[in-house]
Formats: sequence, C-alpha cells, structure tokens
Amino acid sequence: QPCWREYLTTRIEQNMVVNCTCPISECRAQPTTAFIYSIVSSKEIIAKYEKALLRGYVECCSNLTWCTNPQGCDQILLKDGFGYGAACSKCSWISCFNCNFPEAHYPASCSHMSHMTCAKCNHGFCWRCLKPWKPTHKDYYNCSAMVSKAAWQEKRFQDYNERCTFHHRAREFATSLRNRVSSIRDMPKIRTLTFVLDACKVLEQARKVLAYSCVYSYYNQDTESMDIVEQQTESLELHTNAL
Repeated sequence: QPCWREYLTTRIEQNMVVNCTCPISECRAQPTTAFIYSIVSSKEIIAKYEKALLRGYVECCSNLTWCTNPQGCDQILLKDGFGYGAACSKCSWISCFNCNFPEAHYPASCSHMSHMTCAKCNHGFCWRCLKPWKPTHKDYYNCSAMVSKAAWQEKRFQDYNERCTFHHRAREFATSLRNRVSSIRDMPKIRTLTFVLDACKVLEQARKVLAYSCVYSYYNQDTESMDIVEQQTESLELHTNAL
C-alpha cells in the first residue's frame, strides 16, 4: 500500500494520473477512482486528482470549454454552436469558441486576430506560430519595390492601432468606473445608482465593439460594404462619446 500511495501521489502531482497504469510494465490495468480514494489519504492530493479528472473531462467534450478570462476563472462554458461566444455566468467574460484569442472579438473575424503583416515588406504571417500566412513568401512580395506602399501601410496600421488601443483603454476606464460605483451603491444616503451602472456596462460593450471594429476595418478597407460599416462605426462612436 505505501508503494501504491507514493506512486499515485507522484502521478497526481505530475498531472499524469488520468491515463496512468499499473507500475508493472506488462500490466495495462488502470487504477479506478475508488481504488485511488482508498489509497491516497491526503485531501490536498485528492483535490488535485479531482481537478485532473474534471480537466480531462472538459478536454474530451467538444461542446465544453473553459472561460478564457485572463484574470483567471475556473468556470466551464457550454459552446452555443454559433461560435460567437457566450458570457460566463461567473465573471461575465465573453470568450471566443472558434480560436485561441482570449476574448470574443466581433465584428473582427478569427483570421483577423491571427493575421499580422510586416510594415516594411508586407509579409503576412500568423502571430501564433510565426509561419507565413500564404504558402510561399517570395512569390508575392518584393521589398525594394514596395517601399512607398509599405510606408503607407505602416502609417495606416499605426492609425488603426491607436484607435483600437484608445477604445480598449476607454473600456478599462468604464469597467473601473462601474466597480467604483458598485462599491458605493450600498451607502445609506444613496438610493440607487442602477442607471449609472447600466450606462457603464453599455460603455464597456460599445468600446469593445469599437475596438474590434478597428481590426475589421483595417483588413476590409477595399470591400464594397466598408462605407456602411464606417458610417455605423462613426455613429456608434459619437453616441458612445456622448454617453
């Protein structure tokens, strides 16, 4: 029993317990949950084992995923089938179900969030793996022949990036403001600040849409529908600034 306890404890601590087998090389039997509970007595180790079981279950279910809130959240989300993400019931963070970007980014597509372009030579690449976005590099760019275009693209990128950054910071301000208002709403002299809290939530959502609209506009500048998109974005920005 002591040998089994040491073996199982080590496998649990190394996060290798889900698929562990009997330590005898010829034996492929796997210890059951009941057996592990009967051998391991440490509550801390058992808690790690149960977390490993839960993590393994979520990873095996295609319709389940973890909340991607970068601040940390252990909530399990049910994918809705549309890919647009859903608000976490625990922290209200909205995750994207289609890519590894930590937040739902509508109206920008998942490819927009992965596709980066060099401002000097126009080389497109994936920011995750750094591999070329197109099959080959040499077939579609000539750095010396695109200096002026590259300079224009760099300026355009900086403009959109500044706008996107501004809206993200404004969103952080709205979140901070909502938290500050929430902390004082229980004071006896203040009846209700529901309207202010609701306004802050609307500001957060609007700034988020405006930020990712910058990404969408940057990659779709030459499409026919961009005039309408820009008009709608400008209208939303005016109303958001007013609010």
